[in-house]
Amino acid sequence: MPTLHDAEHDASGMLSTLRDAFGTRVRADEPLARHGTFGVGGPADAWITVTGEADLLRLVRLAQEHAWPLLLIGNGTNALFSDAGARGIVARMDIEEWHIAAEDTDAALLVAGAGVSLPKLINDLAARGFAGLEWGAGVPGTIGGAVVSNAGAHGACVADTIQSARVLFADAGEAAEAHVRELPAAELELAYRRSRFREEREIVFDAAGRPTPPPRALLEPPRMIVGATFRLRRDDPDAIRERVRKYRQHRKETQPPQPSAGSVFKNPPGDYSGRLIEAAGLKGTRIGKAQISPRHANFIVNTGGATSADVMALIALARRTVYERFGVALELEVELRGDW
Repeated sequence: MPTLHDAEHDASGMLSTLRDAFGTRVRADEPLARHGTFGVGGPADAWITVTGEADLLRLVRLAQEHAWPLLLIGNGTNALFSDAGARGIVARMDIEEWHIAAEDTDAALLVAGAGVSLPKLINDLAARGFAGLEWGAGVPGTIGGAVVSNAGAHGACVADTIQSARVLFADAGEAAEAHVRELPAAELELAYRRSRFREEREIVFDAAGRPTPPPRALLEPPRMIVGATFRLRRDDPDAIRERVRKYRQHRKETQPPQPSAGSVFKNPPGDYSGRLIEAAGLKGTRIGKAQISPRHANFIVNTGGATSADVMALIALARRTVYERFGVALELEVELRGDW
């Protein structure tokens, strides 16, 4: 397969071909700031929403055939998009169908697409008396992103209930063409805020504490969650709703209301990133229009008009200062996407 450096794509020709295949869903020069909860990021040459596996495979194969850079994303709740945007195509996974595949008096199997909204799903499941995912109440993410990061809260996480995931394989190392395959939970390699998919997107920090994403690839990520199956248990709908209410209230009381991408850093073993950043005296620090939240120091918020560079500067400052003061090298939880 050609490399990204070989991809001398003609934006107008690319857009024309994409519109022939996907119609009005294709947009040119789409600001990525519209598609991430930070509210920052430059334009993508082409933007498209994919709504099913057939859509996804068709797009990937077109990109491979024409050597167009293709960046696949979720709903942008855990992403920091570059001010430069992204050359080529940015495609949002918007597979939103879900159903209960099997159920008995005590349990059920949930099958959900990668684009299913976690908060909305939890509401629907509560009304039907299915428990197991309510820890995600108020988490503004999707099933796909939750699996990639093994998301969790309140002592529970994705790994507790996931049975399997449907995964797109589209990298150069695959002998066959792009395809979707079901992987059992054991092959997802889930750990605290980790999975095999996050390991493939490792962020390196330089001496100044500035994060550097891996070089862009022609197709990234080469493996993407398309959907997942979870084991749920039966419970009283009112009891589930009460847990959901408490979790949402806790989130409202402890997390900032301004635009952000959630926790910036993973918690180090036996400690909390927010505590370390606050102890380093950085809570409330501003660079440009970005700020380390006065409410929770592990959140960086957009106070209005922030740039990716502002956010990146605060990330570097926080990591460098915590390391100098406490000898703890914080790991980034937010993903860096686009052309840095």
